Amino acid sequence: MTKVTVEPGVCGFATKVTAEASPEDETCVKVRIASGCEAVRRMTEELPDTFDAYEVCLVKPGKGPLYEYAAEKFPIHAGCPVISGICKCIEAEAGLSLKKDAVIHFEEE
Repeated sequence: MTKVTVEPGVCGFATKVTAEASPEDETCVKVRIASGCEAVRRMTEELPDTFDAYEVCLVKPGKGPLYEYAAEKFPIHAGCPVISGICKCIEAEAGLSLKKDAVIHFEEE
């Protein structure tokens, strides 16, 4: 089981993601998402909770079921890191990447 927390920034709508691969096929991943964001909560209700990791993670940027849903139904906000965080959780759980934090730091000059 892989767990991540995405802290998206100023909105404060943290999202917790848990991904668990099927014992029979590690690329079949069940995802549970808890978020303070209404758009993310709606997405979890409308999309299935189990994904093929290859269809989510090994596609061009902006493609796959999560990004395609967000492109159609999310409010306009391209900088939101939540979808990327969900993809990273699925990717790590399926063994397609190592479990390593990804961080965006703002630097004052």
